[in-house]
Amino acid sequence: MSAKTSDADAQIRQAIDRENPSTVIAFEGFDGKAVFLIAVAFSTFQLWTATFNPLSSMVVRSVHVGFLLLMTYALFGFRPEAERKRVPWYDWLLGLTAFAIGLYQYVFEVDLIQRAGDPNTTDLVVGTIAVALVFEGARRIMGLALPIMCGVFIPYALFGRYLPFGLGHRGYDLDQVIDNLFLSTEGIYGTPTFVSASYIFLFILFGAFLERAGMIKLFNDVSLGLVGHAKGGPAKVAVISSGLMGMINGSGVANVLTTGQFTIPLMMRFGYRPAFAGAVEATASMGGQLMPPVMGAAAFIMAETIGVPYSEVAVAAAIPAFLYFGSAFWMVHLEAGMQNLVGLPRDQCPNAAKAVIEGWYLILPLAALVYLLFSGFTPLFAGVMGIAATAALILGMRVVTTIGPMGLRVAFWVVVGLVAAGLWRLGLRTEHLAFTMVVLLIIPCLLFRGGRETLSLVVRSVADGAKNAVGVGVACALVGVLIGMMTLTGLASSFASTIVDWSGGNLLAALVLTMIACIVLGTGLPTTANYIITASIAAPALLTMGVPLIVSHMFVFYFGIMADLTPPVALAALAASSICKADHMDIGWIATRIAMAGYVVPFMAVYDPALMLQSGDWFDVAYIFFKACVAIGLWGAATIGFFWTPLSWAARAYAAAASFLFVVAVPMTDEAAFVMTGLFMLWQHRQRRALATAPA
Repeated sequence: MSAKTSDADAQIRQAIDRENPSTVIAFEGFDGKAVFLIAVAFSTFQLWTATFNPLSSMVVRSVHVGFLLLMTYALFGFRPEAERKRVPWYDWLLGLTAFAIGLYQYVFEVDLIQRAGDPNTTDLVVGTIAVALVFEGARRIMGLALPIMCGVFIPYALFGRYLPFGLGHRGYDLDQVIDNLFLSTEGIYGTPTFVSASYIFLFILFGAFLERAGMIKLFNDVSLGLVGHAKGGPAKVAVISSGLMGMINGSGVANVLTTGQFTIPLMMRFGYRPAFAGAVEATASMGGQLMPPVMGAAAFIMAETIGVPYSEVAVAAAIPAFLYFGSAFWMVHLEAGMQNLVGLPRDQCPNAAKAVIEGWYLILPLAALVYLLFSGFTPLFAGVMGIAATAALILGMRVVTTIGPMGLRVAFWVVVGLVAAGLWRLGLRTEHLAFTMVVLLIIPCLLFRGGRETLSLVVRSVADGAKNAVGVGVACALVGVLIGMMTLTGLASSFASTIVDWSGGNLLAALVLTMIACIVLGTGLPTTANYIITASIAAPALLTMGVPLIVSHMFVFYFGIMADLTPPVALAALAASSICKADHMDIGWIATRIAMAGYVVPFMAVYDPALMLQSGDWFDVAYIFFKACVAIGLWGAATIGFFWTPLSWAARAYAAAASFLFVVAVPMTDEAAFVMTGLFMLWQHRQRRALATAPA
């Protein structure tokens, strides 16, 4: 194996570990059991605090970070290793020290409140160690980029009085900096950590439950049944199944490595180029974070940051998400037409209706979660109920399989419902009732072998959820350093005014600068960290220039996600390359073209917020939606080189120009674009008729 190949494999492994360590890190012996028990304890703590709310928010955040760091030092070594079989003693020491510091806010809570703003020497020492452990933990997971980016803000706060070129400020002493970072809700225990401890962890755990219960198979079977037999069916299956799966697992790269194991070989088997197959999977997997009703972790942070219900964020994202996946679906359809790729034989495609009938119970928790999110309940409550419902259904379905006649199975669920109703009448809170029912269903599962196997599956899901939350959680804690220092020094407002100055007051220039910043930051940062940073720096500048609040944040959110598709790093493409064995740069450039809606739609939404349902009436929304669909259709033809017939380079340039005119928000461009589109369609219609009548 060449050194280049080894380096690529190491990069891929780092990407996998960072996004979803439960898929590749599994220790044996004492270390394996210890890490497993810690993960279960972590999830149990999060469920307990979410359900019963027994601790103050600051204590929950502190213990949450303690658990995150304990698991980080157990799972990830000082250096990236090809294979980590055990946990060295010094990593256990660091992890346990971090966990003990996580308890500091709990043990000394009253004292810390009484001396708020006036930390003693112990507070400063413990705080310094805590911040250092967060930086090192993040370095182990994500490399040097994010720690360096956040770390430079600490000396900036300390030595600001000596800085030239208008960067200076009055400067802060070390005790003020540590007080801000460790003892306030502005530093490592700031809003990102609050959202991680309250919402994100629960939704990652929810996704882990559904994955273990067989949701991937259900999504694949439904997708195959619906479009597997169509032209280019395997690629269309990838778009649908990866998009659905992306809604529940919270990680685009991890999604590539799960659904991609099935979809990429299937596409290649039916004639798609390896690089194109990998690009389709990478595009669809990353799009899952954009797809309502359950979006990526950054969407929950966005809702908390701008102070709106999560449902408003999901509604604003609905049309852009549809356009994103519509673009991917259209691209694979055109590629299939150009290459004359057929679908799977109908007898090889599962029956979609039968798959839904067999796996109907897996849909119920997701439906309940969506209903709660859009009915005004908090994401915390919705997440707790979704997890409880999933666990109850998994356990209940296992019990039901041991009961023979259908009548007895129905009677079992009736009894479960009556017990729940009785407990409700006793005055139990809804979330307490839900977990009481889970405990009651555990009892019969203990009595037979199949039930004990199901309990083991539930416990493994609990552990997987904790492991998969580590990367996002540590990133949230570290980015809190950057936000805390920017808040302390007032740098955020300075950045916003700088962007406005650099753009000369031109909105398009400001948007392009913001897009470049998001993509550059995304080359070394996970999506959530990228969003938090750019939302703190760039989104206020767009807001100053008249962009609606939610649109400005959605703009940076979209480009934070697109960074994982954009070369040169393109982590999602890197993960896909490990399956399709194509060059990840080729995959990244193809994915960039397939996902063009993700690059164009945010600009269109800024100039016409009706695309995100933030202005105008339904006629305005319908018009901008139709215009965007036509633009995507033309861009697909220009990119693939095929519409109804193959296109020359001149025809592709013409289609691209018409598509671009739809995006440009100046007078008469829409009219010109519609005329060009009509002429293009008429020409293609005649070309198709000429080909159909031509002699063979």
